[in-house]
Amino acid sequence: MSAAPVRSPTLRPHRMKKEESFLGKLGGTLARKKKAKEVSDLQEEGKNAINAPMNPSTLDIHPEDTLLEENEERTMIDPNSKEDPKFKELIKVLIDWINDVLVEERIIVKQLEEDLYDGQVLQKLLEKLADRKLNVAEVTQSEIGQKQKLQTVLEAVHDLLRPHGWTIKWNVDSIHGKNLISILHLLVALAMHFRAPIRLPEHVSVQVVVVRKREGLLQTTHVTEELTTTTEMMMGRFERDAFDTLFDHAPDKLSVVKKSLITFVNKHLNKLNLEVTELETQFADGVYLVLLMGLLEDYFVPLHNFYLTPESFDQKVHNVSFAFELMQDGGLKKPKARPEDVVNLDLKSTLRVLYNLFTKYKNIE
Repeated sequence: MSAAPVRSPTLRPHRMKKEESFLGKLGGTLARKKKAKEVSDLQEEGKNAINAPMNPSTLDIHPEDTLLEENEERTMIDPNSKEDPKFKELIKVLIDWINDVLVEERIIVKQLEEDLYDGQVLQKLLEKLADRKLNVAEVTQSEIGQKQKLQTVLEAVHDLLRPHGWTIKWNVDSIHGKNLISILHLLVALAMHFRAPIRLPEHVSVQVVVVRKREGLLQTTHVTEELTTTTEMMMGRFERDAFDTLFDHAPDKLSVVKKSLITFVNKHLNKLNLEVTELETQFADGVYLVLLMGLLEDYFVPLHNFYLTPESFDQKVHNVSFAFELMQDGGLKKPKARPEDVVNLDLKSTLRVLYNLFTKYKNIE
């Protein structure tokens, strides 16, 4: 990772009262640039800002983030949102994904803001995902050079995403400024576009505090930022089917559907002395799907074509993908579900796959 720019030393006031707002406390950072009166004015602006619904003294921002020009604004995540389990899970899943993609590059990401802001990791990530080489300098230390690299990388990202209707919620300044919200929006879009073999937590939202300078005064507002919706919506598959309706409006009938599908699959798998009791778990490694297709189409599937005892996530995805290929060879349309969704125990995806088989093969003995 390239080193982050070194911040200028900050002067600190000798003593501050506990009840003073964070903006008041940070007023002292202007001492190196402004006269004492201007510092006092900023402290007064800070006191005005604490009238917001939430006490901003708990916000984790750098002092320089309060040095705003007229009409300029800064955003920061509400500390309570940072502690949300789904938010933490989203960050962990994305970091693990990046590290898996870049394992051959020997790049290890530990913190998104600090490791992605200069464009180096984003460049390598996009090159690996898109299987293309970007015409950028490999290493650059200067801020101008980093932003030029980011500009090139983000233009390439936009060329990929815009035709598919993605809303661009990031730019060079926000990424280089280590804005975590922008970085997360970018990574979620890339993960969905390239069908990453991961499952992002759904419906992740955070509270964001926006600080603006208006007529010389600092004002704060609070907004909710949606980072993920559902996997299907983020994948752009907005068409709804019977299973969407079933899950949303008739969950009481779900057990009836599951029982019917279990009866169907067991009628065939019992021929191999196999039995299913849990749809979402027993089909997740793809083995039963492959064997079921062989039984339904009346052929033997060579064991070297799939993993009979898969151990890794990739081996399970291979099995489910292979089963999908057999389904298409049998005349079925390509399943709406992703292999990764089935492996990740997504019940709705598994039901869709099995229901398609039920519809075509229900009369086969």
